[in-house]
Amino acid sequence: MSQQHSGTAAESPKLHVVPVRQKDAKDFVATWHRHHRPPAGAVFCVGAADGEGVLRAVAMVGRPVARLLDNGQTLEVTRTATDGTANANSLLYGAAWRAAKALGYTRLITYTQAGETGASLRGAGWKVLAHRPPRPGWDCPSRPRTSRGVDRVARTLWEAPTAP
Repeated sequence: MSQQHSGTAAESPKLHVVPVRQKDAKDFVATWHRHHRPPAGAVFCVGAADGEGVLRAVAMVGRPVARLLDNGQTLEVTRTATDGTANANSLLYGAAWRAAKALGYTRLITYTQAGETGASLRGAGWKVLAHRPPRPGWDCPSRPRTSRGVDRVARTLWEAPTAP
């Protein structure tokens, strides 16, 4: 599979699901994601490639960031990124849920930021669970942290469909 990241074709290419190594997924996220850096790690990664084998999108799935949701049965899509190819994210959200279930997980979640429509998630059958208010950030006197530019942004929590 080609790892080149060319621009979006005039017509949407026919996509198929491909395995992606974590390093390659991180490189893709670093190149294409609008506002986040790649996550530190993942349980698994999956990609969408066109008919010529060009990687068009990736999804990284890991343990939930919120420790109260990290119950051993739940995973979180921590990052998706596309080169703009239509329907790539919906394909990956569906594939991530099938893979998580195949590994024995019973729940898959993700978040969108305010201003993101969630169209890819709705297209894959996901449902809104909650709207989260903006956080002030992670910086505190006992553990100083540098802002990564995503503090003070409202988020929406989504869950993959529970029906088989």
